[in-house]
Amino acid sequence: MTVAADRRPATLAATRRLVLIGNPNCGKTTLFNRICGMRAKTANFPGTTTDLRRGRFALARRGGEPEPIEVIDLPGLYSLDLDLPESQVAVGVLAGNDGIQPAAGIVVADATNLIRHLLLVGELRRRGLPFVLALNMMDLASRKGISYDVAKLALAIGAPVVPISARRGEGIDRLLAVVREVMDGAAPPGIADIPEGGSEALELWAEGVVGESVGGAAALGSGSDTLIDRLDEAFTHPFAGLVIFHLVMALLFWIIFALATVPMDLIEATFAHLGDFLEAHLPAGAVQDLLVGGLIGGISGTVVFLPQICLLFFLITLLEDTGYLARAAFVMDRLLCRFGLPGYAFVPLLSSHACAIPGILSTRLIPDRHDRFATILVAPFMSCSARLPVYVLLTGFLFPGRPALAGLAFALCYLLGAVAAMGSAFLARRTLLPGKSRPMVLELPTYKWPSLRVAFANAFEQGWAFLSTVGTVILAICFVMWWLSAYPKVEPPAAVAALEAQAVGLAASDPPAATALRTEAATLAHRHQQERSFAGMLGRTFEPVFAPLGYEWRLTMGVLTAFAAREVFVSTLAVLADAPEGAAEAGILERIYAATRDDGTPLLTTSTAVSLLVFFVLAMQCLSTVVTVRRETRHWKWPLLQFAWMTGLAWVGAFAARHLLLAVGVA
Repeated sequence: MTVAADRRPATLAATRRLVLIGNPNCGKTTLFNRICGMRAKTANFPGTTTDLRRGRFALARRGGEPEPIEVIDLPGLYSLDLDLPESQVAVGVLAGNDGIQPAAGIVVADATNLIRHLLLVGELRRRGLPFVLALNMMDLASRKGISYDVAKLALAIGAPVVPISARRGEGIDRLLAVVREVMDGAAPPGIADIPEGGSEALELWAEGVVGESVGGAAALGSGSDTLIDRLDEAFTHPFAGLVIFHLVMALLFWIIFALATVPMDLIEATFAHLGDFLEAHLPAGAVQDLLVGGLIGGISGTVVFLPQICLLFFLITLLEDTGYLARAAFVMDRLLCRFGLPGYAFVPLLSSHACAIPGILSTRLIPDRHDRFATILVAPFMSCSARLPVYVLLTGFLFPGRPALAGLAFALCYLLGAVAAMGSAFLARRTLLPGKSRPMVLELPTYKWPSLRVAFANAFEQGWAFLSTVGTVILAICFVMWWLSAYPKVEPPAAVAALEAQAVGLAASDPPAATALRTEAATLAHRHQQERSFAGMLGRTFEPVFAPLGYEWRLTMGVLTAFAAREVFVSTLAVLADAPEGAAEAGILERIYAATRDDGTPLLTTSTAVSLLVFFVLAMQCLSTVVTVRRETRHWKWPLLQFAWMTGLAWVGAFAARHLLLAVGVA
């Protein structure tokens, strides 16, 4: 992997550069966030930060204006000499391949396990880059009984040493002051003799430094924490580890359903009041129909799921921060290899639960081509955040008022996607992409209390990204769906005029009956218009393809529009769904649940909802992902094969699920 040439403005290109370098899980990106005030996502497994992060901050100067400094957060790595993408990226930046030579570096080291970080210190000394050693997680080191002779350590490595806690923000000002001195050419505190030879020689150097400058019972790993050992034994057990992982996920989804009800109701009520306000103050006509029935109804059908999305990423970030997900990665590594996927695939597959696109891009860290392509082909099976609105809609219909069962069904959707991915990978590695997968080298991080600040920041970032999609793609599709459902205009059937005439006759003697007749007439006219609209014609054209799955033309249109973006399935139903008598004032979800087909039967039934769940778990309904796969594989055959396989598997799976339920008497 090469570093792209610098094409930034000259003012920024002239700014001096500071690089952050360190092993995975050392808190490097947390320090980057502290310095630059950015919300870069952190994670407790290697390979997540393969791409560079750039930021800027103002470095204070004595008696002068603060100097703007560019900060480069290098990917986590163990050595600059390894033949891995992250090492190549780091070497390119340190060599100034983009035309900017770094002025200094910060080596971020885990103070609870210093010895493994000193290899990078020796490699930087050999390259002649001025640097500061930041001893991170000093609060954890103190609790473990580890102490440091900072002055002796600085003399031994020939560079300043500053104890910090990036998570708490402790020692950051002192660190930046020392960085200022180093960037201005201050002499190092001592001259360390860097031995000749390879990594083995540097490691023996590192052991000597730790022996002289680190103290405490647990300094060299001699101490033992029985509780931590027992936790690791349980979390990484081949069977118990998998059980714990699935129980944790089920609990996570239960929390999402249990806590998100109130904010969802508030969002629904807000959009309902907004629709009522516009309907009362806008004259009847196309503009009112577009704003109230099209945009407000369609967007509310998607935005209502924002609480679940934010909660999901908040809880996942907490799990990452504690160090638990690295233990889950260890368990999944052994499982992945049995199905022909490399251990390195865990990171891309986990990333794909947010979005398949960054998950596919992160496969660049996988060195073997067949391993990488196999991971790319199965990554979209992972249930991404775009599927969440569909899952919430359908599980809420299947288990109303029962968050525990809804959460379990939610977890089973994720499990089904993972099983489909494993099975597809097993098949691909024995046909299209033969070969033996490589295991992943994984270092388990220390257990830590999670950072609520980081979790809230990540939840906000993901929520904002979701709203950005609502404001662009979903808004456009809602407009298109409204137009397709509203035109061409047709005359209402004669039955509408008859019902309205009856309503006029009963207006004085029986007002409630007159109101009911008017509602029935409006519903009949609306349904007649939709059936003969462009959307109705298009839906009925493709309805035979999806009729075996239990989908009539409205659900068919929802599935078709979801191929552009999965989130718009709910928005499409919100635009097309008819509310029967008494349900016109209900929330958007209740309106969809109460919608009926042309023959008066419910639009959604148990078997249809389960069929839809299976289809959306397995189908590749994302054109952006198709384009990304084409770009990463450099050939159209892979995304087309992937699309055909996933869509065909989704159709067969949905058909089997529905007809199995029908066979046992569940309609």
